Amino acid sequence: MPSPRETAIAAAAAMIDTLIAGITAVPPVVPPIVVPTGHPRVMLGSQGARLKTALTAATASSLAWKGSLARWLVGGDVYDFAAWNGALYAALTGDARYAAKAVSQVDAQVIAAEAQIAAERAPEVAGDSYLQVGKMIGDLAFVYDWCNSTLTPIQRDRWIKYANQAVWNVWHPTVAVWGIKPFPWTGWAVNNPSNNYYYSFLRATMLLGLVTKDEYATSADWIAQFRTKLDQLVVVFNRDLTGGGSREGTGYGTAMNALFELYLIWEWSTGERIADKMLHTRASLPTALQQIVPTLDKIALTGDLSRDSTAAFFDYHRYYLETEIALYPSTPEAAAASTILAASSVPKMANGFMQGIDFIYDPPTSLVPVTLPLVRYASGIGQIYARSSWSKDATWMNLIAGPYTESHAHQDQGSLCIYKGTWLVLDAVMWSHAGVNMQGYMVGTPKAHSLVRVDQGSDTIPQKIGSTSRVLALHVGDGYVFTSADLSPAYAGTSVTMMRRQVLWLQPDVVIVHDRATSLPGAQQILQFVVPTAPAISGLDAVVAAGGHTLKVTNMNGPGAWSTRSFKDSPDKDFSGGFALEQFQAGGDRSYVTLLSIDSALSNATSTVVFADVGVAFTLNGRAITLGAGIDVL
Repeated sequence: MPSPRETAIAAAAAMIDTLIAGITAVPPVVPPIVVPTGHPRVMLGSQGARLKTALTAATASSLAWKGSLARWLVGGDVYDFAAWNGALYAALTGDARYAAKAVSQVDAQVIAAEAQIAAERAPEVAGDSYLQVGKMIGDLAFVYDWCNSTLTPIQRDRWIKYANQAVWNVWHPTVAVWGIKPFPWTGWAVNNPSNNYYYSFLRATMLLGLVTKDEYATSADWIAQFRTKLDQLVVVFNRDLTGGGSREGTGYGTAMNALFELYLIWEWSTGERIADKMLHTRASLPTALQQIVPTLDKIALTGDLSRDSTAAFFDYHRYYLETEIALYPSTPEAAAASTILAASSVPKMANGFMQGIDFIYDPPTSLVPVTLPLVRYASGIGQIYARSSWSKDATWMNLIAGPYTESHAHQDQGSLCIYKGTWLVLDAVMWSHAGVNMQGYMVGTPKAHSLVRVDQGSDTIPQKIGSTSRVLALHVGDGYVFTSADLSPAYAGTSVTMMRRQVLWLQPDVVIVHDRATSLPGAQQILQFVVPTAPAISGLDAVVAAGGHTLKVTNMNGPGAWSTRSFKDSPDKDFSGGFALEQFQAGGDRSYVTLLSIDSALSNATSTVVFADVGVAFTLNGRAITLGAGIDVL
């Protein structure tokens, strides 16, 4: 007679069998796709000749890739080098050594997973809510396809059995199982196309479906599931992400490079172009270019930055631009991106594990002057970017006002950053050891950003996730940029009843900021600008020196002098440096006017600026200018 435990296991196994049967019993109705009947099925049918030519021509990207491949082949330490690199090289050259190494590497993944399953434990692919399923099962799928002839029938079946279970578990979290043991999980992000996990799930599903098409019954299910989840993404992106980019910020938002690559692989493999189902795809390229600061070595400081809190331009950002260039090669944005990449701090992939990406996409080397607009408003992610020119000595500005909906985003609605040669006004994530908004850490709270915060006793009133701040005005003219934003929604339900920020930039080096905040009596309002070095304070003036430039911050109407707070001395001990320049006022209906001037820049307009509730009136070079509500078509 079976034990209670054996009975429970048998019942769980029966339930899973029933669910799987339910999925495969009725063939899904999907538009047909055409892929080669034999292997390779993915990418090489349309791109193989081009890539072989690049190898024969010994292009710079192919030589760099081959160097890393050679080290990997003999067991050298090439960090995070995926097996698909060897499989691709073998498929292009016929060199069986690389195929054998790639197969061995994936086989090790499968063997390790089988051992864990036999021990009634979940394998590595299930870790961190299946975050790595796209990378791990994607690697398996590429090697399965490109080295298929070297696999034994038993290997093929073992690999696909494991991969099928991993992908099935992703989309069925409450009844996920490994072996005969249930392993339910949270289902984090399986229905959130704005989250980086979703792109990993799509990658595993799409690739597994393509490489097993007509070989395993489950392939049709995965292709149908990919289409279903892509349709979900299309709806969300077209609704929410006007202007491109990611609501997760510039750190986790780079995960969209893998999403753009999926569009390319699908098109290269099936002939169907899915990239254009969303305006977001093409719109993300000019937004990404505006996120790069003029010196072309850093990106905008937005949201969690777990890998590198300094936001240095990195291989992942190059990957992002390369996939976008490949999607839209004939556009002005692609030409600008090629020029910017060539002049950036990453003119080629710096890390061996990324050199295969350079080889596959290899953007054009012909350089053209960048003539894109100087102001970009990505309303779907709530970001305004502006620069005085596309030269490396330009002044650059970023204001945040829009949706705050993702866990990797920060409470930074209203935050202002200014860059000229270096950061002059910025975000304290720059000095965060973790770079991530964890419980008990200041980095994701209003105290770490350049905005007006409100304290109630010893606590800072948080901004509300799920809220959407509004840009009321955005005007661009000869010598100026003006924006007005209502940040009040970020404080709904708190003692802050109104929060607005207006920014008038008199280009290139004078910025006037008008803030108005209304909070209940008993609260304390603090206007703060995060700055890189300790300010020299003299009454209502503070001077910050950094990177050979100076920023003078003048309190134009406040009752008190500036004070300084060191982030390094914060209670959570998360910061290595940085300062907050602060001005305190009691709660109530308060306004602040702050003049920020770079390198002693002055303007005769500064004494004539009059801010209204939404607009502004000023005189610039003898011209009287009045601006009200409304957003210019940029």
